[in-house]
Amino acid sequence: MAPSTMRSANGYEGGDAWLADCSAHPDLVRQAWGVEALAPITTGKRWLAAEVRLVATISAMQRIGTARLGPILADPGVDSSWWLIPPDTADDLAGIRQATVQPAGWPLLCPPTGWFQCGRLWLHRPDGSGALNNPTLLAAALGPGGGHRLPAEAFG
Repeated sequence: MAPSTMRSANGYEGGDAWLADCSAHPDLVRQAWGVEALAPITTGKRWLAAEVRLVATISAMQRIGTARLGPILADPGVDSSWWLIPPDTADDLAGIRQATVQPAGWPLLCPPTGWFQCGRLWLHRPDGSGALNNPTLLAAALGPGGGHRLPAEAFG
């Protein structure tokens, strides 16, 4: 049985398991969540984090559409969000001034997927599948001038 301090949101176990397994130390991630702390998960192993201001993120999410979104973490208190993208796709966001791709080895402080914790929440939660954001769609939604539109065919 889980300790009484461990919070678990029904329906988020798959996302939590996947997120913890992205760490070199999944047990430490779960321990941090058990005491309602953020867990540092280092970028590079399974994903990188593209940092974007929160207002730009909300607009980009609307342009891309929910069906095409991967995990997006937000911290309204610091006006930041982090889009999880495949580790080999950082160059796809080069030249997009609204996005800064954090390097491999950078610790992203993450709450569990079903909770608002320490000021952070998942705007679009990991679902356990390993699906990530498409940086080409993010680049198009942000664009150099605040977002340019790709042809409808690019979105499927």
